[in-house]
Amino acid sequence: MAENKSYFFCGIGGSGMLPLAMIVAARGSAVAGSDRSRDQGRSPDKFGWIESHGIALFTQDGSGPQAGQTLVASAAVEDSVPDVAAANALGLPRMTRADLNAALFNAAEQAIGVGGTSGKSTVTGMIGWILDRANRKPTVMNGAVMRNFANDTMPFASALVGDAATYVSEVDESDGSIALYRPDVAVVTNISLDHKSLAELHRLFGDFAVKARIAVINADDPESAPLLAGGNVMRFGFSDAAAIRGSDFEALPDGCRFAVSFAGDRHEVRLRMPGRHNAANALAAIAAARAVNIPVGQSVAALADFAGLARRYEVLGQANCVTVIDDFAHNPDKVAATLAAVAELPGRALLFFQPHGYGPLRQMGKELAASFAAGMRPDDRLFVCDPVYFGGTVDRSIGSEALVADIVAGGGDAAHLTTRAACGAAMLDEAKAGDRILILGARDDTLTEFGRELLEKLVARA
Repeated sequence: MAENKSYFFCGIGGSGMLPLAMIVAARGSAVAGSDRSRDQGRSPDKFGWIESHGIALFTQDGSGPQAGQTLVASAAVEDSVPDVAAANALGLPRMTRADLNAALFNAAEQAIGVGGTSGKSTVTGMIGWILDRANRKPTVMNGAVMRNFANDTMPFASALVGDAATYVSEVDESDGSIALYRPDVAVVTNISLDHKSLAELHRLFGDFAVKARIAVINADDPESAPLLAGGNVMRFGFSDAAAIRGSDFEALPDGCRFAVSFAGDRHEVRLRMPGRHNAANALAAIAAARAVNIPVGQSVAALADFAGLARRYEVLGQANCVTVIDDFAHNPDKVAATLAAVAELPGRALLFFQPHGYGPLRQMGKELAASFAAGMRPDDRLFVCDPVYFGGTVDRSIGSEALVADIVAGGGDAAHLTTRAACGAAMLDEAKAGDRILILGARDDTLTEFGRELLEKLVARA
């Protein structure tokens, strides 16, 4: 991708679009954009921050796209969207987010791609932090805010702009765009049902791994087993088959600890993030860093200071001995991991879940229900509102009521309340000392605001 081009991002506030826009702008290209959430008055702080970086924002009414620009829009954005229609009328070239990101990624001398059903953002953030601490000056493209890089002037640090030669990025299998990337190091965290069938996922991740100089593969994951046969594989996990091998995992009130062994050396790891799944994420990051010649001990030292990512089991605060936690869990694997982390410590969980769309409910509703039912303890309670919906022509015939019915049939204590406000009120009525309130869901920035509102109400009733 040549610098000093001009881009118009349709949906610039999205978790994948915003960091890419910031990277492209920092490299000298002109960037403008629009977002339906901004037009609806959602997340004004975020859009104000984007504008403060010299990025012009327009109402999504077709007035933004200009001659000479390239339109950047998700492949799912329909031609009827006014900005897309205007760009088509002007004859503007169009790229997807993945097209543009892959162009940057493939141009890097050392490109580390992080794929997998779960843990991509966390592993990407961990690798970015390890490389940054090692003075490798990486550029990092993430789908979540990396708290180590966030500050008052950079509150939405889902991108780190470093040298073009080292590029670390999440890669997405849900739309098949993982096929665009040519990694030097390919990380596959795990494989489980999400947006595609397992057969499709095996093919996509297999093709991704075989292209790399080194493929970092989860030795503990049964669905990743076909990928382990390659000659370029570095295995990570807690099994004896792993080269980067974890052991002696221990849950702690403020994180976890475990040991990592490699080539006869053993190191004690301390994470500020809870859950065995985050220990596995750390092993993946350590393995990827080792693949670019960073010693294991150096990675372990960096991870001791890794602050985690926004909305990845992020503790928003505590009031009246009730803790409010914000989490991105939205598919069966992520829900299982989050509930397993919850179960490592005492205290009842009051869970709120907002499905991230009607389409995903049709694709994986049964598996999602099974994950909730299996992971919830007898005293845990779940409140589910209607799926997130920002407009469009999606089939809305299957909603949250079907999900809740399946969870209840599986033995979970769940209730469907149509609105988020109703769920919040019910959780506050239930909450007592020692409980944890968890806000679960994706594709909606205001979920964090909802969690903070609940925390404020807990404080007010003290």
